[in-house]
Amino acid sequence: MAILNDDIKQQVREVLSDLNAPVKLVVFTQGEGGAIECQMCAETRALIEEVAALSDKVSVEVRDFVKDSEVAEAYGIDKIPAVAVVREGDEPADFGIRLFGIPSGYEFGTLIEDIRLASSGNPELSEKTLAQLAQLTSPVQIQVFVTPTCPYCPRAVLLAHRLAMASNLITAAMVEATEFPHLANRYQVYGVPRTVINDVIHIEGAVPETMLISKLMNVKDDAFMQQARLRWEANLN
Repeated sequence: MAILNDDIKQQVREVLSDLNAPVKLVVFTQGEGGAIECQMCAETRALIEEVAALSDKVSVEVRDFVKDSEVAEAYGIDKIPAVAVVREGDEPADFGIRLFGIPSGYEFGTLIEDIRLASSGNPELSEKTLAQLAQLTSPVQIQVFVTPTCPYCPRAVLLAHRLAMASNLITAAMVEATEFPHLANRYQVYGVPRTVINDVIHIEGAVPETMLISKLMNVKDDAFMQQARLRWEANLN
């Protein structure tokens, strides 16, 4: 049974009609086609396959999270369902753009924009932001927690994905909060979008580019302070 109706399919065809480079969507699932396929994995795989069928420049590669564990590790996939959005063609690149959980509701638009973003190879960030990102010297992980009904979440996710595209030290992931409640609890996600940088910086709402980059560039100081606090608390016990 098709997930997308004919009207949406036509809209997606039009949006993806002018892609520059081809894009591969690497889907990680488990127990494909069988009764043990993970919750939401089958739906995610089917949705990605339907989208790919709407453009001759979009392809799908399905991987089993367990059987293809080395591939999952190479892509930094630690939970499923997951999708890595990868540019192919003459200048292939993995920009660190990840989607954990089914990109449904408002996040379906994020998936389509991610495809266009990866195909273009242009992060569409300000020169000041690009200059600041060039100063990074250590890896940065950005997680943006979302729900399908949140209209502000796609803006936060896409900004994080643009930052990942602009720096090979950054990986950025959409995380569907209701599919990964243990992570939502761990990071105290009471509202969305909630952006978490390197586990130490938490940002509420869809903030402007200047504010997010400012927080990101302070990640080292925040990490140092958190480690100092943990050592202090350990000494008290």
